[in-house]
Amino acid sequence: MSNYHIKHLEEYFKVYRKSIREPENFWEEIAEEHFVWRKKWDKVLDWDFSKPAVKWFEGAKLNITENCIDRHLTTKGDKTAILFEPNDPKEAAEHITYKQLHERVNQFANVLKDQGVKKGDRVCIYVPMIPELAIATLACARIGAIHSVVFAGFSSKALATRINDSDCKIVITSDGSYRGKKSIDLKGIVDEALENCDCVESVLVVKRINSEIYMKEGRDKWLQPLLDTASKECKAEIMDAEDPLFILYTSGSTGKPKGMVHTTAGYMVYTAYTFKNAFQYRDNQVYWCTADIGWITGHSYIVYGPLANGATTVLFEGVPSYPDFGRFWEIVEKHKVNQFYTAPTAIRALAKHGAELIDKYDLSSLKVLGSVGEPINEEAWHWYNDNVGKGKSPIIDTWWQTETGGMMITPIPYVTPTKPTYATLPFIGIQPAIMDEKGAELKGNQVEGRLCIKYPWPSMARTIWGNHQRYKETYFSAFDNMYFTGDGALRDEVGYYRITGRVDDVIIVSGHNLGTAPIEDAINEHPAIAESAIVGFPHDIKGSALYGYITLKDAGEYRDHNNLKKEINQLITDRIGPIAKLDKIQFSDGLPKTRSGKIMRRILRKIASNDMSNLGDTSTLLNPEVVQSIIDNRL
Repeated sequence: MSNYHIKHLEEYFKVYRKSIREPENFWEEIAEEHFVWRKKWDKVLDWDFSKPAVKWFEGAKLNITENCIDRHLTTKGDKTAILFEPNDPKEAAEHITYKQLHERVNQFANVLKDQGVKKGDRVCIYVPMIPELAIATLACARIGAIHSVVFAGFSSKALATRINDSDCKIVITSDGSYRGKKSIDLKGIVDEALENCDCVESVLVVKRINSEIYMKEGRDKWLQPLLDTASKECKAEIMDAEDPLFILYTSGSTGKPKGMVHTTAGYMVYTAYTFKNAFQYRDNQVYWCTADIGWITGHSYIVYGPLANGATTVLFEGVPSYPDFGRFWEIVEKHKVNQFYTAPTAIRALAKHGAELIDKYDLSSLKVLGSVGEPINEEAWHWYNDNVGKGKSPIIDTWWQTETGGMMITPIPYVTPTKPTYATLPFIGIQPAIMDEKGAELKGNQVEGRLCIKYPWPSMARTIWGNHQRYKETYFSAFDNMYFTGDGALRDEVGYYRITGRVDDVIIVSGHNLGTAPIEDAINEHPAIAESAIVGFPHDIKGSALYGYITLKDAGEYRDHNNLKKEINQLITDRIGPIAKLDKIQFSDGLPKTRSGKIMRRILRKIASNDMSNLGDTSTLLNPEVVQSIIDNRL
């Protein structure tokens, strides 16, 4: 059935129309023809956004690992499933075939069972980007345990919060991790976290950096000896379509992190289908997503989506700057990568170092470039397109969220004509709506407002772990019978969508609604500027005025900051209008970011408003030290 792999624009519109008119028939066909089920569903979809309650493929029985591994064994057993590229380029890459992955997942699953882990138990995985991270998640899924992967860069406090919230029985970690030139004591962080976690019965430790670590008797066990004696056979636990597969915590820009619960069947179907189309993946290609499995991008588009399609997925332990800023391109050349998926933050960091490092490498294998995490600004888009893709590899600027499980608005490469800064058209089956503040839908094109989704899609999160009321209030209370994304968007004259930033990043200045993303785009066009973040602060006359935090490519080059400030405001005036000019401009060595590269505007807003109370746990940031420096230099 051609619906599974869309190859041209006319076909996209035809398939999209079908997916909107007959959503249940559409998803039933996709599910039936491309996956292995132990029992078919009794009902494709049951939903009510007022509760909210959503069920896909109700009554179906399956195991996601049979779809990601077992069914490929006869035809692709010797094909590389996971290609591990270690932090140190001198260390050999590791090719794990589907057959080897099958054995290693089964052994790990048997170890978990020996530790008393049963279907429905929660397992916290705090492991760096090494094969054991992917294998541990799949081993949990094999036996029906619910995995909660915590990015192995979070503080002990953040880790403890997540372990306690979902009442994890066991923690999987490693002695440490490599990150560029540094090594990090992960086990020490786990020990500190567990001082405040009574629910954890045992800790399994992967040996990675061979450091001397404390092992608590009766609780801590080295993983390898247990794997060595474990059977390579493990029957997959038969799961219900709506059984939870994993909990993943959003970084929580406000308040306590939210444990988003994703279930089994719908998530599998949607991540597999989006992966196949958004990357136009073909057999024997090599796909690389640079994200960490600790984020939804890694869950959906390093592990489950690629493996459900029998793909080769690259797992990269290192950082883009080690041993130099050419590392990404060296890997692309070495493994002949065909699809490359990264974040605008990484693209901007690499762009700062020019194109010379790219020109040393052969990137001719690249067919598709992807961007994820935040809307990509125009300057970064062109740099990526011209220097990495050489104008031949379409850029898919994908918009989605932890809560959505899979891509929602994205070009399909070689199908959808791209447009810088636009996520373009909704993916198959996705019904977006742009709403005004009063709750009315803005129909037609050339409109701007709040982005909602009108109809359920298979991979949507079903609840927040242990707090369904918060799930309802956060996503389903702003607009009747709609999922509210929390993002603003505009739809242009041809129906393309552009994400304008979080709605709380819309600042009303003298009665004008100003999205921060277009202002930042304008500023970032200045050749001296690396990055910017705009927030509002209270103003006696305008209500709110704009405060700009700006980092320079070379701080020493522009000594005359007053002149630079004038040039910045002139750029804004030229691009957007004088109403969007900044009242205050603070130059900073960096901006506070989450580990996934999102700028923490909540912190910047508080500093701009001179409110230093409750900045939250800044230890989980990528660069916590930058916060104090910004406070010390605030205007």
